[in-house]
Amino acid sequence: MAPIAIALNSNHINTLDLSPATEIIEPILAEGKLASSEQQLSFNIDYPREVGDPRELSEIPEVRLWFIRLDSRYPWLPFLLDWKEGEFARYSAMLVPHQFSKEGIQYNPEALEIFLMHKIFVLGDWLKRQGIPHQSRLKSMAQLLGYDLDDGLFEIF
Repeated sequence: MAPIAIALNSNHINTLDLSPATEIIEPILAEGKLASSEQQLSFNIDYPREVGDPRELSEIPEVRLWFIRLDSRYPWLPFLLDWKEGEFARYSAMLVPHQFSKEGIQYNPEALEIFLMHKIFVLGDWLKRQGIPHQSRLKSMAQLLGYDLDDGLFEIF
């Protein structure tokens, strides 16, 4: 399947309008194309900033709030995000407190751990209901954020 892009502009973000996402995601759900849409989704965000504003999009409260709302609607969305193109890392930055440094993005460690475990449990249950194997996918997702999950975790949930 070809990559899928959700285009967002400042009006969508400032009004918390999820329609650009729902217009893409709902047909995928209705048509049962989840497995073929895995890791295909990206966001094209057009959010103008003042000249000289050094902030990344994930540091702008309005943008973060839009993604928080999206995550509340589709908490399993990381399954669809294009991990290879950095969409999962960018999505995580929208939801987890962080700072930028010379070494790159530095997440708040406790917040990142809570976020990751929440996603592991949500996605694990959701993937089981979809009949999609989940353990290797979830381990790979955790590795993107610097965590190695023990196989024993999957035996208890």
